[in-house]
Formats: sequence, C-alpha cells, structure tokens
Amino acid sequence: MKMRIVLLAALLCAGSALAGDFKVGVVDTERVLRESVPAMKAEKKIEKEFSGRDQEIKKNMKQAKDLQLLLDKDSGSLSEADRRSKERELNALNVNLQRMQREFREDLSLRKNEELAVVLERANKAIQAIAESEKYDLILQEAVYRNPKIDITDKVIKSLAVDKPDSK
Repeated sequence: MKMRIVLLAALLCAGSALAGDFKVGVVDTERVLRESVPAMKAEKKIEKEFSGRDQEIKKNMKQAKDLQLLLDKDSGSLSEADRRSKERELNALNVNLQRMQREFREDLSLRKNEELAVVLERANKAIQAIAESEKYDLILQEAVYRNPKIDITDKVIKSLAVDKPDSK
C-alpha cells in the first residue's frame, strides 16, 4: 500500500513537473500532537482529570509498603494469628493496588486517544485550510524523509494556536 502511494506521488510529481509547478508540503504529525497548543491543553486536562486517582494509587502503595515494613520488623513479636491477618491484609492491598493500576492505565490510554483524536481532527482541518489558501497540490503527513523547505509543520502548529475549537 505504501509503495503504491509513493509510486502515485512520484507519478504525480513527474506528470505535474511537465505541466507546470507542483507544490508539495509535509507535516510531522507527531510534532503537532506534541507541540501544538490544543495538544498541550489536552495533556493538562487529562493530568488534572486523573490526578485524584493517581494520588489514591500512591496512597495505597505507601500503605502496602508500610504494612510490609511492619511485617518485616515485627514478625517475631506478632502472634501467629496477627501475622497471618497482616499478611492477608497485605495480599488484599496488593491485589487491589494491581487492579487499580491496570484500570488507571487502561482509562488513561483511552482518554489520551480520545483527546488526541480531537486534536488530530483540528490539525487536519488546519492542514486543509493551509493547502487551499497557499495552493498546495499535495500535503503528506507521513514521510521517511522531509526536506525542511517543504515542511509546513510550524505553519500548522501556529494555525492551531490561533484557531478556535469547533463548537459542538
């Protein structure tokens, strides 16, 4: 599939070179998703959204660590029943902690994907607007190599900084 796209782009360039000027641009999508204002706002929004759960996980980790230290330090002075009770409590804490961490990672990944999809949609609209206003014939978002002369990533990032989000 990629070979066909490269071949098609090469044919378009060759055919258009004969017909006149052919204007090509390239956008580094990863950079847009890292450096653009909407991407950074999305990252902060997600951090704020997940900070409470992160603090809860850290609190449970400390509680489990403290209980483990207590067992290690006082295991000789605890009765057998107390020691087993503390070990069960520690085991339950660890199981709960693992569940919380797994759910946190899954939810965080899902939210990041949702937010980045919105940023990518806005970036695509900005790219299209730039292409139309500056009369580009072709803009690529994925390239193994990009000549800095045809890289329009900075234009896209600047456009996203001033554009207002779509009303929904």
